[in-house]
Amino acid sequence: MAEHRPIRSFVLRQGRVSNAQHRAHALLMPKYGISFKEELLDLNSIFRRSASIFLEIGSGMGETTAEIAREHPEHNYIAVEVHTPGVGSLLKQIDELGLTNVRVIQHDVVEVLQYMLPAECLDGVHIFFPDPWPKTRHHKRRLIQPEFIELLCRHLKHGGYIHAATDWKDYAEQILGVLSNEPHLTNTAADFAPRPEYRPSTKFEQRGLRLGHGVWDLIFRKK
Repeated sequence: MAEHRPIRSFVLRQGRVSNAQHRAHALLMPKYGISFKEELLDLNSIFRRSASIFLEIGSGMGETTAEIAREHPEHNYIAVEVHTPGVGSLLKQIDELGLTNVRVIQHDVVEVLQYMLPAECLDGVHIFFPDPWPKTRHHKRRLIQPEFIELLCRHLKHGGYIHAATDWKDYAEQILGVLSNEPHLTNTAADFAPRPEYRPSTKFEQRGLRLGHGVWDLIFRKK
């Protein structure tokens, strides 16, 4: 019998860490970072207040997360990213913008969900432009799979949402199928949703549009 492949949210790639990113990571991770531990977080204690919690999965270089957090200081954001250049970049932006409503976890989001986040604690989840793994043989590496969405739903509050965006049409169709088949979720649109105001249009997205790619947003709420 084939061994069951555990859910995994990423494939770690080597990337160059700039001096500024390395410095920000070293100096600011103790201030804005949360170390991975196999114990539940006290979210009100971490942010020193009670507010809506949003999970940013794969925050990349951090521009979108920082912009959303700046525009919505009334909310708290947890950014989960594994790649050091992106973590360093986001930490630098948090510090430069004086953001107090963002915390960063550099770890696999699957284990963060399994061990650190309480049940039904999230008001929303953002998964913006996850790695599309365009080759058919690599589709199994894509983040948004039924098992992962089932895990996410355990941590969503009733009425909380999952918002995914991609510029790969076949991935958008796969995401639509996965989210539509999750019994705890309902689509907020007939199929794909217009980009909501809270999601800024990124340089990455604009580049894709210039190359002729479409961009598809999907927003599902927990019943």
